[in-house]
Amino acid sequence: MSDHALELLRLHPRLAELAAFPFDFDLVRAEHGEPVRLASGNPIRPVAGDDTGGTYFVCADGSVLYADSEGSAGIIGSHVDEALEMLIGLPCWRDHVDLSPADGAAEISARVAEVEEEIREEYGIDAARAELRGALGLSERSPVEYVTMLHTALLRTEPDFLLLNAEGGGAYQLLDRHPRPPLWEPVLARGRADLAGLRTGERTVWDAVAVDPVRRRLVLRAAQFDRGDNDLGPLRYLLRHEARSARTEELQLAIVLVGLHGHAEDLPLLDEIHRTDFDLSLALGGLPGSDADGAALREWARERDGSLFGSDPSDEPLCLWTELAADQGLTELARASLIRQLDAIESDQSLLRLPGAPKALNPSPLRTLAAGFERLGDLVQALRAQRLLTALQDTAWGRVSARLTQARLEREAGQLGRAERTLTGLREVLAAPGDDSSRHWRGVNLGRFVAEEHYALVRALADAGLLEEARAVLAAGEAIRGGLSGPAAAAVRERAAEAAERVRGLS
Repeated sequence: MSDHALELLRLHPRLAELAAFPFDFDLVRAEHGEPVRLASGNPIRPVAGDDTGGTYFVCADGSVLYADSEGSAGIIGSHVDEALEMLIGLPCWRDHVDLSPADGAAEISARVAEVEEEIREEYGIDAARAELRGALGLSERSPVEYVTMLHTALLRTEPDFLLLNAEGGGAYQLLDRHPRPPLWEPVLARGRADLAGLRTGERTVWDAVAVDPVRRRLVLRAAQFDRGDNDLGPLRYLLRHEARSARTEELQLAIVLVGLHGHAEDLPLLDEIHRTDFDLSLALGGLPGSDADGAALREWARERDGSLFGSDPSDEPLCLWTELAADQGLTELARASLIRQLDAIESDQSLLRLPGAPKALNPSPLRTLAAGFERLGDLVQALRAQRLLTALQDTAWGRVSARLTQARLEREAGQLGRAERTLTGLREVLAAPGDDSSRHWRGVNLGRFVAEEHYALVRALADAGLLEEARAVLAAGEAIRGGLSGPAAAAVRERAAEAAERVRGLS
């Protein structure tokens, strides 16, 4: 990491003036205009700006992130010296973000020369460039090299340097339109490598993959999309290990992949696994009996494969890939993908429309997004999704359930005042539901969960020293508990006593 050139600009006003004009890297314009942050939470600091309202930020690893005033951002250098070298070598570099080395030297050189000639018609840059480059100790490169530097830097922007509006949480768009690999490619990379290892027949590889639940899931997904005629041996091995673990979707997949090979001798094992779990037996109903032949097994597997799985990773839901990314520790890859999807829905709710019912919205993707963010520990983004989900509920039951989750997330995020207001809104819905969907809430788990969240918020308010607020929420919780059915009220009695004791302790 090097910011030697930046320090020289700060020490020498003449150099700073040259950087500001004609190369539009102005130390005086370092204020961006709106609060921003990286989705990862890593720190950034503004160091310069340009005359269009854009800002240059230095990230924790030294990378330089540029954010314009129109809501786009991208990495333009791995450190300040590299970014300045590119800025000086490519005046009006923003006109070249669409170029890549694949465009060829002739086209790149012609485009760069055309832009520079337009600049020279208004003011000279050659003398300023030579003076600034020499004083800062920066190299002179060809247009192709500068474009390659810029292109390489831009492709590093996501997922680690995704810039967000700090207040709303929405992401800046990319500065460029260069293609990126689909999410499933980096997520499946480890699984594909392991699948290749399994196919060598090396038993140490089989054992290493089979005992690791994450590697096992990944290699089964890789086998889903890369099906080999000679994969039955490792698939059987993985199936036995997966069956000893949790009842995952990959267990269903392993059963189907083994079944597709159509060997009748696999039926006793498949039937044994199939019958061990009620949900599994429902999902994979109709499995041929142990006395069936291989053709019947293959036909059954083909039907289940077509309805449950398939061979195109692009057809799989986003949540599958973000979960597998998170399982591998690819947190920022998962987070960036979820944020992009939430941004898309937030700006265009028609994406939630149900097929065949153009006026009806299906908000369940927002529930999946909120759960995905919560799994990543990103309560800010989880709340973005949950609040939009709450706003789209059209029944009393839905409004109460959504507000209940929203209040919990707000409490866990430390937004106690918001959580208190959300529970107030929840009680208002219960008092005037507008439909009969929630008429039995006092006698089912919903009533118990509503009371429990009130008591949880009481404890959080008390811990924060907010005695009056804690008393008010406690009174509301007690009123709710008083109207619950006997079993539901008994289930929350201990939590009610703990909350009341916490408040008395403050008093």
